[in-house]
Amino acid sequence: MDDSEPDPEVVEASGLSGYSPSFTRTVVEKVGPVLRRYFRAELHGLDVFPPTGGVLVVSNHSGGMLTPDVLLFGSAFYRRFGYDDRPLHTLAHYGVVMGPLGDVMPKVGVIEASRENAAAALASGAVVLVFPGGDYDSYRPTREDAVIDFAGRTGYVRTAINAGVPIVPSVTIGAQEGQLFLTRGNRVAKLLGLTKARLEILPVTFGFPFGFSMLVPPNLPLPTKIVTQVLEPIDVLERFGPDPDVDEVDVYVRSAMQSALDELARKRRFPILG
Repeated sequence: MDDSEPDPEVVEASGLSGYSPSFTRTVVEKVGPVLRRYFRAELHGLDVFPPTGGVLVVSNHSGGMLTPDVLLFGSAFYRRFGYDDRPLHTLAHYGVVMGPLGDVMPKVGVIEASRENAAAALASGAVVLVFPGGDYDSYRPTREDAVIDFAGRTGYVRTAINAGVPIVPSVTIGAQEGQLFLTRGNRVAKLLGLTKARLEILPVTFGFPFGFSMLVPPNLPLPTKIVTQVLEPIDVLERFGPDPDVDEVDVYVRSAMQSALDELARKRRFPILG
């Protein structure tokens, strides 16, 4: 094939041409079952998920650097809806898509987090998965496992409003037990001037096999039981009117997520075991 010709396996309809359904299928079918067994993963609520059209999935983020929630959610999503009609795009820190796996990430739908990228994906009818809390959330202390904290970030609300798509909240519990997350280290990061390089935290964790770790080397997650609950879609304009207040919507979404996460926490009897 001439190098100038487009890869026929790449979906152009999303407007984000890196996504490859065949490559994604290979990753999901090879990695998905391993992760599901390792974490004894459960995902509930996809039966209420909008079957077509753009959707903004808003989730808490867990597990530190090796967070498993993207692959676990993506595995369940693709098994339910297939690979060709509506890709799942995950918004990620620019360091993820520019790092060693920078050529691979777009093929499985991982794109740099920006309102422009999110808008393009949603306009194409894709599903966009966003973690408003980002690293701040994924490195929350283990004692705050069942706390929704987006660090005051509300841009996801404006993204959904501008795109005219529903917000589907999703909450996960268990991954923060994969090691001990002791502190985010955000004050230390600020004192060291790391925030100038968009590094807002310098977390300290304790786990296997390296013991204490500050970002690197990353400890491997223990086989904790991870449970995810997808909540009812929220039609922002229908619920809040034609000119919704962003902060009001954010409070509503986080409150719904916190209630669902509290329920998952009540059902959890033992750390790691679930």
